[in-house]
Amino acid sequence: MASATAIIISAAIVAMLWALAQFMLVSRIPVRSEGISDSTGLVAGNNDEATTRRLVEIYSAIYEGAESFLRAEYTVCAWFILVFSAIIFVLVSWGTGWDFARGTFTMLSFILGACTSILSGYLGMKVAVYSNVRTTVSAQKSGWTLCFNTAFRAGAVMGFALCGLGIFMLYVTLLAFRIHYPEPEQWVHLTECLTGYGLGGSSIAMFGRVGGGIYTKAADVGADLVGKVVHGIPEDDPRNPATIADNVGDNVGDVAGMGSDLFGSFAEATCAALVLGSSIGLSGGWDAMVFPVAVSAVGVFVCLICSFIATHIKPVKSEADVESALKLQLISTTVLMIPAVYIAATTFLPEAFKLRKTVGVDVLTLNPWEATLCVIMGAVGGLIIGLITEYYTSHSYAPVRELADSCKTGAATNMIYGIALGYKSAIIPVLVLSVVVYGSFAVADMYGVSLAAIGFLSNLATGLTIDVYGPVCDNAGGIAEMAELDPYVREKTDALDAAGNTTAAIGKGFAIGSAALVSLALFGAFVTRIRNASGDELFTNGVNMLEPLTFAFLIIGGMIPFAFAAMTMKSVGVAAMEMVMEVQRQFDEKPHLLDANPTERPDYDACIAISTNASLKEMVPPGMLVIFTPLLTGLFFGVFAVSGLLVGSLVASVQLAISMSNSGGAWDNAKKYIEKASPDSDLKGKGSDVHKAAVVGDTVGDPFKDTSGPALNIVMKLMAVLSLVFADTFYAVKGGAGFFQL
Repeated sequence: MASATAIIISAAIVAMLWALAQFMLVSRIPVRSEGISDSTGLVAGNNDEATTRRLVEIYSAIYEGAESFLRAEYTVCAWFILVFSAIIFVLVSWGTGWDFARGTFTMLSFILGACTSILSGYLGMKVAVYSNVRTTVSAQKSGWTLCFNTAFRAGAVMGFALCGLGIFMLYVTLLAFRIHYPEPEQWVHLTECLTGYGLGGSSIAMFGRVGGGIYTKAADVGADLVGKVVHGIPEDDPRNPATIADNVGDNVGDVAGMGSDLFGSFAEATCAALVLGSSIGLSGGWDAMVFPVAVSAVGVFVCLICSFIATHIKPVKSEADVESALKLQLISTTVLMIPAVYIAATTFLPEAFKLRKTVGVDVLTLNPWEATLCVIMGAVGGLIIGLITEYYTSHSYAPVRELADSCKTGAATNMIYGIALGYKSAIIPVLVLSVVVYGSFAVADMYGVSLAAIGFLSNLATGLTIDVYGPVCDNAGGIAEMAELDPYVREKTDALDAAGNTTAAIGKGFAIGSAALVSLALFGAFVTRIRNASGDELFTNGVNMLEPLTFAFLIIGGMIPFAFAAMTMKSVGVAAMEMVMEVQRQFDEKPHLLDANPTERPDYDACIAISTNASLKEMVPPGMLVIFTPLLTGLFFGVFAVSGLLVGSLVASVQLAISMSNSGGAWDNAKKYIEKASPDSDLKGKGSDVHKAAVVGDTVGDPFKDTSGPALNIVMKLMAVLSLVFADTFYAVKGGAGFFQL
């Protein structure tokens, strides 16, 4: 029988090799304008060479812009890692009675998690930029299979590389720490030291999501307002000075930021499950304790097998196949995970194993089937939330079509309908999350909730593949427009992108749902760690929310997501205003830019500089709010205040994140639905007043769905994992009462 170590390491290596194989397939496509068939160019005669030069020029500009921004962003992150790792070493060592081994190991795992997150984001950006132009070239060919497969494989490079890298780094860190903590009785310290890995991943994800989100939406909003609304030029028109910055933003925000975000979710879910299940090692051994990592490893193999459905078994042959192919990936991986998890559970878990309850002094006796059931609840719950998200954000269904219809009476009714749609879309996902939490907790206590979170992320490789696919297609369309390729190419990339918009919304639904479960599991781990530190004096019977201090901070915790959303939304607004003024300045100083065939080029670099400077400056305050609120609360007000803060933040963040993400996704697809309409129809089509009203909605929705909304899931996770890392430190201050001892 294979050991868990063999399966986990094998899965990590296979994932990275598979990512390399997909990259090689994408790289075989030359950056050359060739036309509808191998011999026919869309651009007649010698213009093919000029078009190829233009494609390379645009690709290089996007690459250089993304590279320079990430280099600047990660320089800021490097300084943060340096300073915060020192804080972790001092506070954790002090909180554990000057146990320098635990302080050092927690610091090292934090640095490793942060560096892995940076590498994940950077790798995603590289692959996306490399693949965007090749998707554009593929869209020149007849048929849909090649261009879909190019974008899908680009996503697979990111998905499998990140999963393989994340699993490998986390497990190797575990094995290294095991040398110092060889006995099962010591594994509780091992898992507590590993929590730094989740904190490192989530800290960088916060800066990546917020910084990248501000960058991309400042450029997008600026380009849309001046270009489409004021001057009526198409999206991604090469005459618009903000268009390169907009395309750079897709790579640094939607790809690099999102990659770091989902890596953080994986790391935190695993850390929470290991802390909560550390006592399993006493009765079940090492393989039983690392079962949560084994689930992620099995998920890699499942996602790899199911990827053949999209590229070989049922390839995309028409526009109608695109959305169904992506949806089939999510459904097939979820269905196949059910038997795969059961096999893993019966292989690595003993027939009966014991687990200490999070609340009370009882010991649970669990079996493999109960562990499997918790993972399945998470996986199926994730799929349901994904499909509900699709219903509310895809223009194939009534809600978005109603939203498009509301644009006939102007932007105001579009705004009212869109906000209402977002609020309404939160109802079923929240009910599903509640059922999953109740069911998994009833089966296996808080450990069951952590396994449900692992279940949500069990098909992470596929989720990431689909997530990256969207921005790649969006960029491919932008490149086609800027290179002035045949409108047929842009129509094809727009169709691919429309499906990508919906699947990106589905991906955000997955991320928010998993973040809620991860945060709850981390909170459970925090309670467990305080119980261990206090010798069962605190939280033995759970957290009493009617304690005045706890309830007061519950209300404060509920305010944090709104403060965070306000800061990030305003940051986008400030940067977008600067972008609008710069674009308008260029149009005023160079009026010939708006000619049908202008003789001069816009100054793209000025707009890239505005987005870069704004995002680097504006990403720090929201990040500091989220990082220092729980840290200062724990040190000054104690562990009861932290408990209220975490619960309030979790409850408010889930609702706000779902509603903001879905409102933004719906506004975007309502605009695309109107653009597909003919001028003779009710919706009047592109360039009409109805379309302008939809563009306003889409512009407001941009920071909703790509900056504030998705970053809120990091808010709840980061606050919870930070509290977990510093749990012993909080208890060391006046026995958990804090310096103020209220």
